[in-house]
Amino acid sequence: MLVWERPEPPNRPALAPLSREQIVRAAIRLADADGLEAVSLRKVAAALDAGPMRLYGYIATKDELLDLMVDAVYAEIRPAGDGWREVLRSLAETTRQAAHQHEWLADLIGGRPQLGPHALARGEAVLAALGGVDVDIVMPVVAAVDAYVIGAVRREITERRTERATGMDKQQWQAAFGPYLERTFATGRFPALATVVRDGAHLDANQTFHSGLDFLLDGIEARVSR
Repeated sequence: MLVWERPEPPNRPALAPLSREQIVRAAIRLADADGLEAVSLRKVAAALDAGPMRLYGYIATKDELLDLMVDAVYAEIRPAGDGWREVLRSLAETTRQAAHQHEWLADLIGGRPQLGPHALARGEAVLAALGGVDVDIVMPVVAAVDAYVIGAVRREITERRTERATGMDKQQWQAAFGPYLERTFATGRFPALATVVRDGAHLDANQTFHSGLDFLLDGIEARVSR
């Protein structure tokens, strides 16, 4: 058929605008809903109604996407306060809040480079608050707080996931395994452990986190004030 006789092809809609920020936000929505296993360039492209190859113009690998996702969440971690102790407490609390808001962060935090603009801004705010502290201990102090928070939130998120997977909350777990522990303690082999379990305070997750953080900050303050 000659060109003059051939019908026009149907109009194709113009490609929707795309940006690296849109890609990252779509990936975060997928991860928030279904975990990191739900995140791939193909799935993100589908969520954006775009072809996967289009995304490669913005992001080369999944690792790059994960780095961008982590840095985007760092924008939610805004330590603030008067003095280094309040800033470190704020750092710990806002990091924990972000991990509870985005559970997948617990799988990545601490294991990827913190070189994005939001991570650097977070670091600048914390280090500026520590300006009066001996420069030789500034980085170990921040590393100690980060290590405490990462360990705490990973434990909390693991417990939350286990609770969802088993359908057992803390009270149900205690009811299921309490008799075993009582029989074990009755042997007399673990007297210190038995005393703590029976007589010690049973703190919830918030109390446990903040008590441990106080212990850590008290220790840092004792070292700084020398």
